[in-house]
Amino acid sequence: MELRQIKYFIEVAKREHVTEAAEALHVAQSAVSRQIFNLEAELGVALFIRKGRNIKLTTIGQIFLEHMEQAIHVIDDGKQVVSEYTDPKRGTIQIGFPSSLATYILPTALAAFRNEYPDIHFKLHQRSYYDLIEAVIKGEINLALLAPVPPDETEMQGEILFTEKIVALLPMSHRFAKESVLRLSQLRDEPFILFPVGFMLREIVEEACQQHGFRPTVSFEGEHMDAVKGLVTAGSGVSLIPESALVDHLPRATVAIPINEPLLTRTVGIIMPGDRQLLPTEKLFYEFLSNFFLRLEQFQY
Repeated sequence: MELRQIKYFIEVAKREHVTEAAEALHVAQSAVSRQIFNLEAELGVALFIRKGRNIKLTTIGQIFLEHMEQAIHVIDDGKQVVSEYTDPKRGTIQIGFPSSLATYILPTALAAFRNEYPDIHFKLHQRSYYDLIEAVIKGEINLALLAPVPPDETEMQGEILFTEKIVALLPMSHRFAKESVLRLSQLRDEPFILFPVGFMLREIVEEACQQHGFRPTVSFEGEHMDAVKGLVTAGSGVSLIPESALVDHLPRATVAIPINEPLLTRTVGIIMPGDRQLLPTEKLFYEFLSNFFLRLEQFQY
């Protein structure tokens, strides 16, 4: 089995079309077809079902694909370790993050890191909470900022960097806008603006509301923090958001009010593989983050 065969196989599996895979690989279609045929012959199984010009993975082909993708990630990591070994201050870091950390926390950390290590490059991957966990476990990326930090398991470990409060964001014209603090139950009958189902911040809010005897009425959903804040500004409802999302600015015509019953918080931290070593440059960034937030004891919004 050759590395070239594996790469051809993964590209064909991803596109489900030999011609398109060949174009992406910049090789002849016949070369791709021949390598796939040789691979199937060596393995003694059919990896694809042919349907006219299109092809689909067989059941065993899907299983083989999952293993080969992991193998390619390991090989790529090995290449990068070699290139970074002599100078980890010139490597590349791939890091994942959810949208709720994109407005302040991630940019602040990256800016501080680049001040010390200007020759290190980043590739950023914005995904949902559970997609980031899966990406780290599968080896697609080795680092991801998450909130809250999930419990450690065999294939993944996490470190809490800090804990932040979740506050109510209300239109300035709201009847509770002049309150200094709020009880969550006071928002029982309000229209909520939340992230869609599947986003962790949505789960935190819904769970807190249910524990206090009500299910929030969701009037709007937004996948980005700016959209949520904008809808509150327009008077379309209320929201519960992390204080870090308001550090850069409080949206016009809104007020942020602490919730004291219950005290809503979330942990913010970083996850990494539990069964793989970080690359040299990644390790440098991970250690920087740990020290950076440790130094910022005032990092309480």
